[in-house]
Amino acid sequence: MSLGESVSLVKVAKRHCRFKVLPVSFNSPKPVLVVWVSTRLQRGSERKIMRTYSPKASEIQRAWHVIDAEGMVLGRICTEAARVLRGKHKTTFAPHIDTGDHVIIINVDKVVLTAGKADKEMFYRYSGYPGGLKSETYAQLLGRKPAEAVRLSVKGMLPKGPLGRQQMTKLKVYGGSDHPHAAQSPTPLVVKNAAAR
Repeated sequence: MSLGESVSLVKVAKRHCRFKVLPVSFNSPKPVLVVWVSTRLQRGSERKIMRTYSPKASEIQRAWHVIDAEGMVLGRICTEAARVLRGKHKTTFAPHIDTGDHVIIINVDKVVLTAGKADKEMFYRYSGYPGGLKSETYAQLLGRKPAEAVRLSVKGMLPKGPLGRQQMTKLKVYGGSDHPHAAQSPTPLVVKNAAAR
């Protein structure tokens, strides 16, 4: 390889590869310019780029699930309902888009609170006026409005703002075992370790 060919090789290598020019060897009868070229590509050149998938509203498919809350612990069924409402059980989950499914909870009047929390935990509501703070135990709230107790528990586990309010519209809560959503053919959702001991 002549000196001119070596220089042209260096110019090509400069554009595409990492290169290093080694000193000329004068011990041999014919001086030779030795060029070492790395085959490693430069950063970003011909590298496959993985794009982050973001679901579109038209691509989201929503299913219907039903949870039977008879004899179940309140917090366990509410966390599972909030997870399905947000869509975290799907591979297409995105935190800024409502990708969740519809959830129907039946028999909420037979829900259970463990370790005597029904009489210890307090529920507060405030009218906004002086002296307008109302308080009652969860046992009183479950006896008066069981569906509201479950709905407020799930609401506290969802994002706050317009996204959380949109996800709450997919939650249907009923005190008895009947619901008017049979036409949607909901599938039973089994909540593991939710039964009261």
